[in-house]
Parts: sequence; C-alpha cells; structure tokens
Amino acid sequence: MACYFVRIDPALFITGLGALSALGESVAQHHRAVADQYVPFQPLGKLLGPDSPHAARPAAWIAARGLLNHRKWSPVTMAALHVARQAISDAGWGPAELKDAALVVGTSRGNAAGWLGPWPGRRPFRLMAASNTIHSEPAAAISIEFGMCGPNQVLASGCSAGLDALGIALLMVRGGMAPRALAVAVDLPLVPLLLDNYAMSGLLAASMDCNPYHPLSAGFVPGEGAAAMTLEPSNAGTCPQLLHYACNADACDPVGIPADGGRTPELLHQARLLTHPPVALCPHATGTAVQATADPAAFDRAFPDMRPTLHLLKPFVGHTIGASGLLESVILACFLRDGKLPCNRSGLHAPHGYVLPETILEATGPVYKLAHGMGGHNSLIAIQPS
Repeated sequence: MACYFVRIDPALFITGLGALSALGESVAQHHRAVADQYVPFQPLGKLLGPDSPHAARPAAWIAARGLLNHRKWSPVTMAALHVARQAISDAGWGPAELKDAALVVGTSRGNAAGWLGPWPGRRPFRLMAASNTIHSEPAAAISIEFGMCGPNQVLASGCSAGLDALGIALLMVRGGMAPRALAVAVDLPLVPLLLDNYAMSGLLAASMDCNPYHPLSAGFVPGEGAAAMTLEPSNAGTCPQLLHYACNADACDPVGIPADGGRTPELLHQARLLTHPPVALCPHATGTAVQATADPAAFDRAFPDMRPTLHLLKPFVGHTIGASGLLESVILACFLRDGKLPCNRSGLHAPHGYVLPETILEATGPVYKLAHGMGGHNSLIAIQPS
C-alpha cells in the first residue's frame, strides 16, 4: 500500500459553526434533531407537486423557503449567506477578523437551483441574471456582504466539495496565506432536471427508509443543505480541533466506486499514521449499492486490527450532495464541543463486524470523516475534541 508522508502541522481550532437543512435553521436545531432521532424525509410530491415523475420518492428540504428568496442573490447564495452569518457570529469575528480571512466555498451543482427552472416565490429580474448562473456567486456574495478581502476560492469536486473546502481552508491557514479561514458548502439539488439525471443513473432511493448498509439499499435520499465552519490557530474555549486533511483519486470510473474501496484505505492509513487511530468513523454512506459494498471493504483493508464505531448522518439529513461533507462535519463538531459522538438512527443495518451505536457516546479520540465525489475523488478529515 502506497503511503505519502508529510510534515505534521499544529491543529487548527473550529471556532464557529453554521447549518441549514431539513433538520433546521441553526446548529442547535441540528444537534437536537439528531439527539432526538428526528427524520425529516417526505415525498417529493409535497415540494414539486403531484405531477412530478418523482412525486413518490423521498427527499429532505429546507422548510423555511423564505430564507432562500431574494431580489438580488440566488437561492443557493442565500443559503450560503445564512450559514456564513451563523459561523461568523459564533466565532465572534468582527470587521478586523473578516477583512483578511480566507474564504473557500464547496458546491457540486452550484446555482442550478436558481436558473435551471423557476424558483417558487421568487420574482424574475435582470440585474443579477448573469451572476445567478455561475458557481462563484456564493463566494462573491459572502465576500461582499461581510467585507472579506482575503484569498477566495470555489471548489466543485462533486459530493466531496464541502469536505474539500474545509481541507483547503486548513491548508491556506497552515501555509500562511491567511490568519484564519471560513469554509462554506451548499447545494439545493431538488431541481426537476437534476433529479431526472439522478433517476436515470439509478441513484435515487425509492424507500423512505435511508438505511445505507442494508443489503437491499439501492439509492440515496436527496436533500438540501448548507454549512459553514471557521478555523483559527488559537482557541479560548473547548473548540474541537481539525487535525488533518487529505484527498486522492481512484482513477477508475466516472460514476462508481471500486468494490474494494479503491484508494480510500490509503487515506485512512495515512491519517492513522499522522494523527492517531480513530475511535469513530463518519463515512460517506449514501445508500447506493456500490457505496454499501465499497465502504466496509475499505474499512477492513485500512483497519485489519481494530473496529472504530460508525456514525451515519445521512439517515437524518439525506444526501446534500456537495454540502454533505461539511454539513456532517458541522454536526460532528457540534457534538464534539461537548466531548460527545452523535448517535445513529435506530434500526440501521451494520456492516459485518462493525457497531452503529444508537446512543450518544463519549469521544475519547479522533473521528475521521470521509466523502467521495463522483468520478472517484476521495477526501478525509480528522477531527477531535479539544
């Protein structure tokens, strides 16, 4: 197994969090929803109408639709601004901290929700028509609204985009490009054309029960979501630490994942050598048949001598595509602030040899979060309580 060694740099502290999804409009609502094992899935017909070809399929969407409507910015940008505002406030940043902070935004489908079709409740306008069609608008809007003049990047690495945004933000601060950073991820994929494409590829779930490792699992539950996280080299409280980020590619298939886990075990092995063995894993665990096979195979190859507990978050929030990695990291960080690990939803099928705890546990070491982008892009972060 190939392994690449890099210099071990000090951890950064996660000082601010923001979240928006079907679980709620704040980080506290997400924490409470997971702790209470609330599942927000509904038939898509309630959002798209009974005539939609996807009316019976499950999905998870943001209930507060008014948050997404604006005369100038697109719905995706409004979601990004909402979570950025939360994280900035949580971190206590003012104009001085914001001015030179780095900003990295991750998204898979970008502003597709604002221009592939009409957005309910949003009036048409001309002023921002061009801006509303580009992936970079959320980053531009955040920099404009909050006066952020530091490094500014947008990533579109599929379903791993949110985790990659966090990782690149980490590298920017470690590399001296900025004294602190804000990572944001957002996707609103419940658009008829996008859903048509997912359905034609056989990726969408038919059942309301999101049970990613069940032998009959054959698709994901799509969801809307946005998340934000601030990173700083110092900490005045009990903020979790971001220890490590790495990514690689399977170089194998434009859609699928190698059944043996591809090169994901290398990421897990490297993280174990450069940090500490994980006490828990938060896998990508979408619910597709190939993911249900590839994930346990990768874990077995990376950890032949141990079995970290698994903590699955998509059964609560759905698959929020490019936002998923960061949204699930925000939920993890929220629990880790209290030195805890999130529970799993009751009744989930566990891969052979692994445990999916249904109660909140103590966090006694690092947690690894994985994300995979279509085309074989694999990403990992390691995070631990302070």
